[in-house]
Amino acid sequence: MLGLDERNRELLHDLPHLSAYRFHALLGKEELMEDEEVPLRSLLDKAESRVKAFDGPVDAIVGYWDFPVSSMVPILCERLGLPSASLESVVKCENKYWSRLEQQKVCDAHPPFALVDLDDPRPPAELGFPMWLKPVKSYSSALAFRVEDQEQFDDAVAQIRDGIGGIGEAFDFVLSMLDLPPEVATAGGQGVCLAEEEISGRQLTVEGYSCDGKVHCYGVVDSVLYEGTSSFLRYQYPSSVPADLADRMCDVSTRVVQQIGLDNSTFNIEFFWDQERDRINIVEVNPRLSQSHAPLFEQVDGVPNHQCMISLALGRDPHLPHRKGPFDVAGKWFLRRFSDGYVRRSPSDEDIARVEREVPGTIVDITATEGGRLSELQSQDSYSYELAAMYIGARDEAELGEKYERCLELLPFEFDE
Repeated sequence: MLGLDERNRELLHDLPHLSAYRFHALLGKEELMEDEEVPLRSLLDKAESRVKAFDGPVDAIVGYWDFPVSSMVPILCERLGLPSASLESVVKCENKYWSRLEQQKVCDAHPPFALVDLDDPRPPAELGFPMWLKPVKSYSSALAFRVEDQEQFDDAVAQIRDGIGGIGEAFDFVLSMLDLPPEVATAGGQGVCLAEEEISGRQLTVEGYSCDGKVHCYGVVDSVLYEGTSSFLRYQYPSSVPADLADRMCDVSTRVVQQIGLDNSTFNIEFFWDQERDRINIVEVNPRLSQSHAPLFEQVDGVPNHQCMISLALGRDPHLPHRKGPFDVAGKWFLRRFSDGYVRRSPSDEDIARVEREVPGTIVDITATEGGRLSELQSQDSYSYELAAMYIGARDEAELGEKYERCLELLPFEFDE
């Protein structure tokens, strides 16, 4: 398992039939994210040599992280003759421009989009302000900017141009392994960025998997923002949207996944629902499960969605329970700060243990630890810093909010500007 960490190790140990599995870490999270640059060639060679040197059978290679892990899995599986989605289908999801080209072949549930040449950047004539600018490949909303005028456009382009190389070079290496359509080949991984007309509404995510050409959507998750921002306050499962809307999103998800050719893989597709116009728009397609949602599925349905990832990697059709967990609703809550600062104090192990003792059904992960600057944290969005995440199960949404407020009272953070 690429990038195996302790939280996900615990989730894997909650899977049924655990005695049939042995999980081994293949490159730690630190090795995969140690630099601003992504040394993909050396990471692949290191991972392959470790697998070949392993003293025992290897039945599957999996990962739940975004790039480079999401692309490394099919590359390694192909080299070693293991089941996996195709690299081309994964890259069709990960390349935001290519993904939009595929989406528009089967649906209109996406915003207008165009490319911006980073060497000669101009706002696309067919798009108006406000718009979003983002690299054709990024992760965790890094280098994604909402721009309202020419000045903000120029500033965003400059930041993308300065930061795109860290992941762009590695993504170009992946693109070089494929026979690309001319328009995708010309765009490359770092010479352009994607401009999209702003879309808005309620944010939702469809989680699913594709097995032997059949697409299964097994859950819809609400993504709730901090008011007036584009930063997430919480993910909540199950979603409270009407059943017919969930069916529409699942129908669009099925058509897109089949068009892309993503098979024998988990996926999650993020949507905006404009309630006034009753219109849905795809934000992005991810060729992996959301590990952020995994504890929520366990709390509500009885097993984490890792069950899908493991089953598919072993060539089996997953069988997921439904509403067999101890709670009726669950949320992953994000505690954030919207300005930089030095962390003078963060919650101790004793503070965390007290939360998990006094607020039953809660798991706490601290991101910002004492003695560091928030701007040095990895994988943050462009507008906020994540301090901690709390997975909370509850009877209903009201109790979910009450438990969150109690967690905040028990988790002390102090900052120096």
